[in-house]
Amino acid sequence: MLIDLRIYTFKPGALAQCIPIIEREGLPVQIRHCGTLLGYFTTETGTLNQVVQLWAYKDAADRDARRAALWADPEWTHYTNQVLPHIQHQENRFLRALPSYPVKV
Repeated sequence: MLIDLRIYTFKPGALAQCIPIIEREGLPVQIRHCGTLLGYFTTETGTLNQVVQLWAYKDAADRDARRAALWADPEWTHYTNQVLPHIQHQENRFLRALPSYPVKV
């Protein structure tokens, strides 16, 4: 299993106006395409103005296929046109569970 940790840092003041758009337009299309959602969070300490997502995929090929389908969806393009201008920085990491402690989904 592959866990995709995605962190989006929004410009100061932009996150509050983007959360309704994320919930109404972004999350439904992501759930439709992007594997298993393990968590969708905002930060309250440390680096602020962040959205943190955790997605579970069978493997890297599964992730690649699902992300390609996501980007081919016109609803996703419409959503990203609204939100991307407010993002200051983004990063993602691929995490693999230890064999002795597998993630249960």
